[in-house]
Amino acid sequence: MANTLSPPARPDHTFKRVAILFAGGPAPAANAVISAAAASFLRAGVEVIGIKHGYSALSEFDGSTALEEGEDFIKLTHQVLGRTRNSQGIMIGTARSNPGKFISSPADLEDSEKTAPMARVVAGLKSIGVDALISIGGDDTLKTANKFKLYQEKHNDGKVLPVVHLPKTIDNDYHGIDFTFGFFTAVDFIATELRTLIHDAEATRSYFLTETMGRSAGWLSYGAAIAGEASLVISVEDVMAGYLVEETYPDGKGETQTRQCMDMGRVIDRIVKTMLAREAEGKEYGTIVVAEGLAEFLPFSFVEGVERDDHGHINISKVSLFQILSKAVEERYNEKTGRVRLVKGLQLGYEARCAKPHAFDAMLGSQLGVGAFRALAEQKLNGVMVSVTGQLDLHYEPFENLVDPETLVTVVRYIDTKSDFHRLARFLETHVND
Repeated sequence: MANTLSPPARPDHTFKRVAILFAGGPAPAANAVISAAAASFLRAGVEVIGIKHGYSALSEFDGSTALEEGEDFIKLTHQVLGRTRNSQGIMIGTARSNPGKFISSPADLEDSEKTAPMARVVAGLKSIGVDALISIGGDDTLKTANKFKLYQEKHNDGKVLPVVHLPKTIDNDYHGIDFTFGFFTAVDFIATELRTLIHDAEATRSYFLTETMGRSAGWLSYGAAIAGEASLVISVEDVMAGYLVEETYPDGKGETQTRQCMDMGRVIDRIVKTMLAREAEGKEYGTIVVAEGLAEFLPFSFVEGVERDDHGHINISKVSLFQILSKAVEERYNEKTGRVRLVKGLQLGYEARCAKPHAFDAMLGSQLGVGAFRALAEQKLNGVMVSVTGQLDLHYEPFENLVDPETLVTVVRYIDTKSDFHRLARFLETHVND
């Protein structure tokens, strides 16, 4: 009978040095993921380096200047990793540089200009002796990892660097995994703030309209609203399910284009109806939660000229969704009642991204980190996302199951508006005939 207290036998592998890279926004338990992955390889006799600040340095590597230890990467030793799994922040930093931004179809992989940044990434990793890459990040970083794999398949110089991806986002909008690390910590952090704001709102007979993170889906806003006892939550899914209208807008070239945008009047009315329903219950206060992704659905006049990042996302911080909505709610409430009710706009979210991880996120992050080792060294896999189900059971999702093969874009996992999770928030809110 096997000794259940003995560690698994060392797998047979040929790795001498692996690299870990973190990209996109921070998330609680990031260091649990990095530390567990690095420690697993170190104990198998493999050197581990952490690429600093995402793809920034790799995307600019041209071979004329060597990547510099300490500046562009660090060695992750046992000494460096000591007691870091529950630490805050990201020990190797992060950035949003996107070396695959010009690659939007399989055909683009044949274009040397469009693939030049990715070619520099591959060359940069090989220049420092890397044998495999562990990618940690959100859906945009997953897209990049897939393009990294596809590029090497098209341009193989005899040495392919396998890549595995570890899903990261406090937005929790990933296919292939139930919950992403950091999600529950971020939910609890924001929910705690909401519960504090309720006392302020009650004392001043006012409302707080809070904008939470959640660019594409409403998992974070819904989780925070449920745990934080918010009066109402509205996310991207809600708007897509019944609050869209068509508008035309100038394209800057003398022509007009058509797009779907949020029916501002209906959304504002829905919020005011909640306020009035609460007043009927004797409550002249409350908190409203909206997901930041609603900014993408604002009428054109609100987003005209707003810059976008390397992944094509609108710069939400330049929009001030919470200010736009809070002002509109105040005005509509006054129109309907003839009274004044203060609605204070507030943005929540950034302070949650590097919060101290809760036990579940530390465990989940650790298992994902170990999963990177098991995928590469034990299973000899390439081009998979590490996932967990049930009681942190590992499984591996091939990139092709998560990325559209024609557009090379990942598919967002929305909340099903008919699901019990979505209905839970509706049950807990003050009933409104909408």
